[in-house]
Amino acid sequence: MAKVTYITPSGNEVVVEDAIGNIMEIAREYDVEGIEGACSGCCSCATCHVRVKPEWLDKTGRATEAEQDLIDLESDTDERSRLSCQIEMTDDLDGLVVEVAPF
Repeated sequence: MAKVTYITPSGNEVVVEDAIGNIMEIAREYDVEGIEGACSGCCSCATCHVRVKPEWLDKTGRATEAEQDLIDLESDTDERSRLSCQIEMTDDLDGLVVEVAPF
């Protein structure tokens, strides 16, 4: 199974081994600071905003148009910004590192 590391706004690292589901669901299950997921993953809020580490962008892909519409309403965004509910954890993403955006 795949591993994902979250870097929280306060600088802590939360490492989840055997991560299954999307990045937001996993974060909520492990009480990762800064991931609310108010819409429960239906891509209608931006309370699960993360920044993908640059070396992972090719594997996760960039934000879709629907994601970008929501991300544009947030502050402190960049080309690495994604909604974690839209990143499904797979074996190809084993070792993924994301930074949780400050709220």
